[in-house]
Amino acid sequence: MALLSGLARPFCVLGMTLFPLLALAAPQPVTLETVSLQRPTETLLVNGTLVANQSARLSTSVSGLVSALHVDIGDRVQAGTPLLELDSELNRLALQQARASYRQQQATLADTRRQLDEASSLIAKRSIAASEVRSLESQVQVAEAALAASQSEVARQQALLERHTLNAPFEGVVSAKLTEIGEWVTPGTAVLELVGTENLHADFAIPQRYFPRINRETPLTVTPEAGRQEARIEARVAAIVPVNDPMARTFILRAEISESGLIPGMALQGSLLLQGEDEQPMVARDALLRDAQGNVSVWLAEKQGDDMVARRKSIRVAEGQSDPVVVLEGLSAGDRVVVRGNEGLQDGDALQVVR
Repeated sequence: MALLSGLARPFCVLGMTLFPLLALAAPQPVTLETVSLQRPTETLLVNGTLVANQSARLSTSVSGLVSALHVDIGDRVQAGTPLLELDSELNRLALQQARASYRQQQATLADTRRQLDEASSLIAKRSIAASEVRSLESQVQVAEAALAASQSEVARQQALLERHTLNAPFEGVVSAKLTEIGEWVTPGTAVLELVGTENLHADFAIPQRYFPRINRETPLTVTPEAGRQEARIEARVAAIVPVNDPMARTFILRAEISESGLIPGMALQGSLLLQGEDEQPMVARDALLRDAQGNVSVWLAEKQGDDMVARRKSIRVAEGQSDPVVVLEGLSAGDRVVVRGNEGLQDGDALQVVR
């Protein structure tokens, strides 16, 4: 029994050491990806400002003394809302006079036409001279012209009176009040500033070297406050102004923004996704392995007979955080690299491709 027991121990020890060796030789389950040629993308971060589509410095169209101010800074108004009134007493009196003159001209024309009608009925009986009838016809024409002139004067005085009230040309917020009651104002002198808040756009200053790579289809997102990624807003490139700022070497990109809750003057950060010009080898970021010195490598899957084995390959990649990553050296289109299960691989390990 002792002999049998002694003989059994080496066999058990041998059996214990045999199983780890068999486990190491087993194929490693991995997921592969084929290196492809793609046009790389680049994210360009730019700063911009939110601007109202409508913004105006309002002035009156006639001179006058400010008699009433109906708004103050910060007031929101609708289109057509009265904002300011000028003293219109003299214009009201002039309008009354023009209307009285119009009524007088109406009466004169009616009387002249009556006289013409009476004279026309007598001319058949030869009871009145034809010259008198022609004179009355001329008087009717003069009266009609005078009535038309009087009517135009009424309209002119009415228009002048209406111009003594300054109305909001569009919906917005009063951003500045530049006059007070009792001040004399003239046309062209700003009295109020009105900024529309419904339709906004963003203006970004873009370095001129990116001009050939940006068009209306370039994807753009904006962030109202830096660091708040949840506040990212999709925007659309509306216009590219091809005029460089000679000092800053920039051009203006204008973007349409439909998001509510934003206000003019707000600072924005824009993110433009630019497409590269040339195709380059690209690989998923998960395939990369970095050592303590910053060197980058990947595991290539190579055919060895009927099997597939792992071969470590040093590569050089472009800087940045894009995914997939641009490969500058070390890989070619068609190479197959390990993107899952590459952490514990060793050179020459057999691979089992899984999804």
